[in-house]
Amino acid sequence: MELDTLKNYITQRLQNELPTHFVYHSIEHTLDVYESACRIAENEQVSDEEMELIKTAALLHDFGYIEQANGHEAISCHYAQQILPSYGYSNEAIEQICTMIMATRIPQSPQDKLSEILCDADLDYLGRTDFFEIGNRLFDEFLTFQIVKNEKEWHQKQEAFLSIHQYFTTYSKTHRLAQKQINLSLVKDKLKTL
Repeated sequence: MELDTLKNYITQRLQNELPTHFVYHSIEHTLDVYESACRIAENEQVSDEEMELIKTAALLHDFGYIEQANGHEAISCHYAQQILPSYGYSNEAIEQICTMIMATRIPQSPQDKLSEILCDADLDYLGRTDFFEIGNRLFDEFLTFQIVKNEKEWHQKQEAFLSIHQYFTTYSKTHRLAQKQINLSLVKDKLKTL
């Protein structure tokens, strides 16, 4: 598996082909998920081979956005099946990567440890202090696609999502849960002022 070469290829295509209105689902998000996945996977003590699969899935998990937002996970898997064989990935590895990518679809549904790691990496920011900074980019994206009409609707969505979201890995439960609860309280406070 030629991960470094693949990373260059994927990041270059995202930079060139991702529509600019995706201000949250951007190359920055992909790289943030990649770094988070590495950190979580190290703490979850995965094997070297599993780490390569997780890194690959992180790079490709939102790649489908170069075509469209709706059903982007399945599109990402289609690209994985097209691209990865030429980078030395076996059919079995590609299948595992696609399982991880599909698990990130909301509501998340990981069925194995590697999928749990990718799911937690994808929403790592929910339990971080940069939650509002990153969340504002998603708000802008939601406004563009008319998923929400205003700030009040946005915060209501945030409150509902944070209330039902759960982390899966020991690392994320230990390092992200407390801040996520703080962020939820802050969202509730913002709603009271609107």
